Amino acid sequence: MTHTSFAHRNLPRLLLQAREAVMAHTRPSLREQQLSDQQWRVLRVLGEHGAVETGRVAREAFILGPSLTGVLARMERDGLITRHRDAADQRRTVIEATPQGKRLVRRLSTTIEAHYQWLERSLGKTKLSQLYALLDDLIALEQPAPAPATLAEEAKE
Repeated sequence: MTHTSFAHRNLPRLLLQAREAVMAHTRPSLREQQLSDQQWRVLRVLGEHGAVETGRVAREAFILGPSLTGVLARMERDGLITRHRDAADQRRTVIEATPQGKRLVRRLSTTIEAHYQWLERSLGKTKLSQLYALLDDLIALEQPAPAPATLAEEAKE
């Protein structure tokens, strides 16, 4: 049996390992509050932006539509979010953290920010900034090109 040799390290695996290493510090705090990773990502988006349309929540929290539906139903049941129709476009649903959800974001943000401060002290401010910049560059580079119709619409603006 021959083995395939790769010239480069397995970047997707390394990114997953890095995510898991960072989340190992965050998960215990989430579990204390009975939150899943996905629920926290939703609350973080809402904490950063306030009331947000579901499509944007899905994109920014990286949760596919069918999964988001279940996550939001549980969060609504648990009193963490409310959902209502967008006044400007009745086809859209807007999500907002309840006072309980907002308190949870504030409480968890303290713990999470403390971990980021530790990370900054451990790696150094320069390295952490470089890491963020490299990840931003990688994300921008790997984004799919806009569809031709989208390009034509942007040209009109």
